[in-house]
Amino acid sequence: MSPHTPVIEVAGLRKSYGDQVVLDGVDLTVPGGTVYALLGPNGAGKTTTVNICSTLLAADAGDVRIAGYDVRREADAVRRSIGVTGQFSAIDELLTGRENLRLMADLAHLGRAEAQARVSELLELFGLTDAAARRAATYSGGMKRRLDLAMTLVSRPRLIFLDEPTTGLDPRSRRDLWQIVRELLADGVTIFLTTQYLEEADQLAHTVGLLDGGRLVAEGTPAELKAQAGGETLDDVFLALTGHAATPADDTADDTEKEPVR
Repeated sequence: MSPHTPVIEVAGLRKSYGDQVVLDGVDLTVPGGTVYALLGPNGAGKTTTVNICSTLLAADAGDVRIAGYDVRREADAVRRSIGVTGQFSAIDELLTGRENLRLMADLAHLGRAEAQARVSELLELFGLTDAAARRAATYSGGMKRRLDLAMTLVSRPRLIFLDEPTTGLDPRSRRDLWQIVRELLADGVTIFLTTQYLEEADQLAHTVGLLDGGRLVAEGTPAELKAQAGGETLDDVFLALTGHAATPADDTADDTEKEPVR
């Protein structure tokens, strides 16, 4: 697949929960080897978009192709092509860092030698070698997030969904993850990122999409959006185009659009 071949193609995406319309005809395309950042107020539909694209949730209408595969008809092929790091950690805190990675290698059906090499490679890449034999429960928040992302990469996916990956991290841990994203990008990996840290999108994204009221109200490079909004930062863009002040994510932020309890 060419670096510029679309890896994500979304057309007319719609999703509602009862009378609540979450996505109302979203169209977007993400070329390979780029970072696409989807921004929007809490409840705008960012997590719903990720869940549909990663086969975790069915759309009401629209077409979605991931790495050339249709998410409805070829869901297994989509899952083999992607990695997903959600808002909440998927690690098992009773296991060590190495054991968490070995578990993912087993699930990916890697051979023993390949699994051992891949686990060691990822521990080194994410700076977790010295903590590999410790239970994940003893890890700091930043270490847990790095382990979570490392687990996503065991099967070498070429497309990764990062749903608010740095929520709750301190500034140093956040910047450590930014560097990891840059290294993945240099290796040709495509990244679809949702975040409430607008500086994060400004630092990492080739293209930014701004979701509000279920619709993509703006899309372009960070520089293009700043020029469109007549602002100097993405915070200015956010306020000008959505009418909302940007609110940095924190430990209590929850952008998961859920079906109302009945």
